[in-house]
This record gives sequence, C-alpha cells and structure tokens, in this order.
Amino acid sequence: MKGIKYTGLVIFITGLAIFTALLFMGKYEVTSEIFDTFISNKGVKSELFINTFKEKIVGKTYTSQVQLSADIRSILETVNTTHETNQEWDKIIWGKSHNIAYDFIKPAGKGTVQDNKGIFWWLTFGLGIIGGLLFILPNVILLGPPGIKNDGIFLNSATNKGWIGILVFVYLVAFYLLLYFFPDLIVNWTYILDPISQSLSGGLASQWFVYGFLYCTIMTVMAVRMYIKYRHNRYQIVRTTSVLFFQIGFAFLIPEILVRFNQPYYDFKNAFPLDYDFFFDWNINILINSGGLGVFMLVWGIVLTLVIVPVMVYFFGKRWYCSWVCGCGGLAETLGDPYRQLSDKRLVAWKLERWLIHGVLVFSLVMTAATLYSFFTEADTVLGIKTQNIQYWYGLLIGSWFSGVIGTGFYPILGNRTWCRFGCPLAAYLGLVQRFKSRFRITTNGGQCISCGNCSTYCEQGIDVRAYAQKGENIVRSSCVGCGICSAVCPRGVLKLENGPETGRINPTEVLLGNDVDLMNFVNKK
Repeated sequence: MKGIKYTGLVIFITGLAIFTALLFMGKYEVTSEIFDTFISNKGVKSELFINTFKEKIVGKTYTSQVQLSADIRSILETVNTTHETNQEWDKIIWGKSHNIAYDFIKPAGKGTVQDNKGIFWWLTFGLGIIGGLLFILPNVILLGPPGIKNDGIFLNSATNKGWIGILVFVYLVAFYLLLYFFPDLIVNWTYILDPISQSLSGGLASQWFVYGFLYCTIMTVMAVRMYIKYRHNRYQIVRTTSVLFFQIGFAFLIPEILVRFNQPYYDFKNAFPLDYDFFFDWNINILINSGGLGVFMLVWGIVLTLVIVPVMVYFFGKRWYCSWVCGCGGLAETLGDPYRQLSDKRLVAWKLERWLIHGVLVFSLVMTAATLYSFFTEADTVLGIKTQNIQYWYGLLIGSWFSGVIGTGFYPILGNRTWCRFGCPLAAYLGLVQRFKSRFRITTNGGQCISCGNCSTYCEQGIDVRAYAQKGENIVRSSCVGCGICSAVCPRGVLKLENGPETGRINPTEVLLGNDVDLMNFVNKK
C-alpha cells in the first residue's frame, strides 16, 4: 500500500511540475489583426499609444510572456502619464494594466501548448488527479478501523508548519498573486482549458475559468479524502457531498451555461455581503437590462440576503451556509482539512477575530451604502470621497488580498478557516444572528469527557471546545460554523449538534466563554 501511495505522490508532483513549467513555455506575437481588434473594441483614441505600440511590439516575436507583459505595461504607463500631464482625458487607456496586457497576450500565443491542449491537460490536471487519488485511496486500508486519533498530527512537517507546509504555503501564495495581479503571465494555463470552456460557455477560458475549474477539481479529489477519513460519521459524508454539489453546480457549471445563453454570469448561492459587488452600478444595470431572468436574479439576491439567510440561521445556525453551501467553506473543509489544527486558540486571536471580521462587515456596508447613494443620485462622491475609490480599496484589500492571498494561501500557516474566521463579512452577519437568535447549539456531556483534547485540536475556528465540554456547557458561539468535526473526533460521544428551542441554549447561571456576555451579571441585576 505504501508503494501505491509513493507512486501517486510522484505522479502528482510530476503533474504539478509540468503545470508550473507551462508558465515558461511558448512564443507570442501580437499581429496587426490582434492590435486592430483591441483598438476597435476599446475605442482607443491615443495616437501616441497606437504609434508606439506598432513600432515596438506589433510583429515582434517574444519567447517569454513576462517580457511582452513588461513592454506593454511600460508603454501604457508612459502614454497615460503623458495624456494626464496634458489633461487629455479622452485619450487615456483606462483599465488595469494586467488586464490590458492579458487582452493582447491571450490571442498572441502560439507553439507547443497551443497546438497540444489535450495532451497538456492530461499531463497537468490528469496526472494531478490520478496521482492524488493513488495517494489517498490506500488510506482506506492503512488507517485501520474508522475513527480519528490525535496522534502524530503535530509531528508531520506537512501539517505542523514544517518545511513541507512552508513549501505549500509559498506555492499557494504565488498562485494567488499570479491569479489576481498577473493574469497575463498565466495564459498557458487558460489554453489547456479552452476546449472545456468553449463547451460550457462558448468562449475561451479566462484566468477565472482556470480558477473555477481548478477549485472544483481540488475539492473533488480532496472530498474523496474526506469520505475516507470521516467514513465513520454520516454527517461529514453528507456535508462534504453538499458543499461539493453546490460548488460544482451552482458556483461553476450554472454560471458558465448561463453565459452561453447570453444571460448574466450569476452564482445563485452567493449572498451579499460575501458577493460584495452585487450592488455595484454595473452589476445592477446588467441584471436589469437582461430581461426577466436578470430582474429575478436581482430580486433573488436581495431576498436571499435579507430573508432566507437569517431565517435559515434561526432554524439551523450558520452551518447551513458556511459548512453546507459556501464554496469558501467547501475548499477549507476539503483542501484545508489537513491544516485545521493550526487555528490559533489563544485569547488574543479571539479578540483580533472579533475586531477584524466585524470591521470588514462595517467596511462592506459603508461601501454598499455609498454605492447605492451614487447609483440613485448619480453622484460620484459621498462626503467628499469618490465611491469608486471605496470600491477599489475594498476589492483590493478584502476581495483579493484577504479572501484569496491570505485566506487560502495561508492555510498551512494559520489554518484552513482564516478567511471565514477573520475576514468574511457574510460569516460575521450569520454569526450575529446565530449568537442572539437561533435554535442551533452544540450540547455537551461533561460527565463523559476524558479531556483528550481532540475537539479543541481539530476546531478550525479556534474555539476551546474542551473547556465547554468539561463544564457541560452548551456551545453557542457566533464564530462556530457547525462543521461537526469536534463531534466526529470525540471518542466518547460527548458533543452533539442540535437544533432545539431557543430556551435552554444558554445557561444563565454560568459565565460563558468566547463571544458570549456575562449572563451571571445580567441575572443578578434582575
């Protein structure tokens, strides 16, 4: 069995190495046709840009998209600076430089990768999937009887911030930096997925299609690992199947198919404020102008946020979304499961968590209020601040850095729910409802607790579950996502996830921990 695992590991690493090597392959030439198409589509009026680009780039063959990207960005910066100085605002080339560079480089590629998309798909995604499954499947035999044992989890360099974990951390962060800020450098990844993208949406793959497909692939392979590891717990099997279904179906396939039928790209499960640009003017206009289905999407998004979300949290807690529906939670529970024990359990981490996650929620609400004010009044500024600047900084700091680079890239360093715990504004909203108006709780039986510490070790939200269990207190925390792992790893069945009457969730004679208030003082005052 170990031979199969090591073979799978070698195959997986080979696929990953080829996937990485694609970044340095191919040739690129911006032809006159590509350039003319860009000028026509963008409505470029800058003769300086046109003449400079034709002179320095058009017809020139590049062996590296890095150099081509650098030349394009250099020309953009020079041209835009000149027009700004001369106050020729209509001649400025608007847009992010990496997106403009991508528009040129994507159609300019030629060579081995372009001519052998299917082969390179198998050499990257194919080998990755096969290698991953070969590494995972023997665990059915090697793990022995079902159940989780807290032995050696902090002795493995892959799961204890050791050298393997550091390498994974570096690779994940580098991937997200390329995805968000240098998409023009990963066009070869898009080429190998062009056939799949064309079959779904009718268009060529973008960096976001690459991300969505890779997201679903990783979740599927790692879901197999979850099925094996938690095969003794039906709740975990059903929950894993649920997040997999919603990610592949609602977050990936349905939006792509909608585009094929000239409808807005829309994820029906993505609720505001996690979907922070839902109320941006461009999104509202697209939905309104898309006919009946677009208007339904707009109404659905509002109803989902204001009605469905709080009602579902009342009956089932925030777990219904964070652990059963959300794609962020789905990736955290599959790809991030090996790192769940790295969540910080210290009091200082809990204090930081409260300030950060509620701060992001306030930031998103302020941004949305400014956005809606500008939409209805057609004003560009609110209290002297440009609405677009607020949107830009939220998108950069929260939408890119926090949720992507840090939220996922830091799995091997900070644990698998870093974004959900410290940054997700929807999790903050759900948590407030769960904490004060919900039927959900985790009940404990202190008399059965043997203080093994499994529950606290595996809690991805940094909750000291054992402290509750030893006192026999119900766990009612706004940060709890109801993943149920604490119950799954308990050898004595001390913990149980329940949806019951509101009365009895909190014992008013005891001081509760975490986000809870000192109810003892409240009772004494009464």
